[in-house]
Amino acid sequence: MTTISPGLFPNTNHYRFMKQAFAEAEIGSEAGEVPVGAVIVHKNRIIARGHNQVELLTDPTAHAEVIALSSAFNHLGEKYLADCTMYVTLEPCPMCAGALVWAKISKLVIGAQDEKAGACGSILNVAEHPVLNHRIQVLYGVMEQESESLLRAFFERLRLKDNPG
Repeated sequence: MTTISPGLFPNTNHYRFMKQAFAEAEIGSEAGEVPVGAVIVHKNRIIARGHNQVELLTDPTAHAEVIALSSAFNHLGEKYLADCTMYVTLEPCPMCAGALVWAKISKLVIGAQDEKAGACGSILNVAEHPVLNHRIQVLYGVMEQESESLLRAFFERLRLKDNPG
């Protein structure tokens, strides 16, 4: 697991693409979804986007990463994304990390770590597990503070809504 500081990358593609993933997370937040956003980049161009749609679709598998993966497969007409990078605002869960490994995505850039369900280095490391037939290069910390803030604000609003007094 490689950690990169958001302050070191203000003018790089990492920051530019993570801003797009963050915009997806904001769309999800406005729709009442846990604010996680993802984009997939191929040849320096965004080919897929996704944000959580678990509530909208009443589907616990409708995570930002899965939605973006499905869109990327359709865009490229291929089942593997070996020349692609995913940017995601929150560390993928075990389901999403497994899907990324099966998709053979080459790189994963993560905003915030998930100490409760993260499967790319926090509690598990599916993305870089030596027994699996594919390992993903993982970078952490691009727009980490912004991603954490968006999640924190979302859950604070949710708690206030559930406990108004």
